[in-house]
Amino acid sequence: MHFVVMGCGRVGARLAHDVEEQGHSVAVIDMDPDSFRRLGPDFSGRTVAGIGFDRDTLLRAGIEEAYAFAAVSSGDNSNIISARVARETYSVARVVARIYDPGRAEVYRRLGIATVATVPWTSREMIAELLPTDSAPMWTDEATRVAMVELSPDHGWLGRPVRELEAATEVRVAYLTRLGHAVIPRSETVLQDGDRVFVVVEAARRRAAVDAAAAPAERS
Repeated sequence: MHFVVMGCGRVGARLAHDVEEQGHSVAVIDMDPDSFRRLGPDFSGRTVAGIGFDRDTLLRAGIEEAYAFAAVSSGDNSNIISARVARETYSVARVVARIYDPGRAEVYRRLGIATVATVPWTSREMIAELLPTDSAPMWTDEATRVAMVELSPDHGWLGRPVRELEAATEVRVAYLTRLGHAVIPRSETVLQDGDRVFVVVEAARRRAAVDAAAAPAERS
């Protein structure tokens, strides 16, 4: 598959390398040709100097055969315009734009353009590190209002299957970490001492789920 990345800052350069390492072709667009130095000598994709929403620039980057387009320049306006051109003019299947202004990110998300709101995401990550693990979600999908949270189950849950914890807390256990390794549990997987439990839950129910898990488990 072919990917087009608009913006060759640190994020764009890393994204281009990550996509290329997965075996896909990549073209990177930036107005400043010197920015392509960030890609390093190992990058084998295409580099295109130009404006990310200019027709000729996009065509040189292969937008007509692109499966995905990522707008990750330092400007919100450039990212949104480029994303809209990719989606509306060239019908690119998957389009995402990095937006610093959270209010604008929400507006464009409602228009069908996936956005990564840098400021709220960074704030949530910082809070997750600063506060106790059950105080803030690790991740929240703003569009669907679903969050990923680490639970701290009461010791009464030890020796009981995951399905009982899910039923009591109304969550879906996404994965456990056990002895330093990630485990995708089955419904019958038994919780053990030292397990870290990561769940997906409706954002509005996050606190209720955390409290339910921390409460003494009822005996079956």
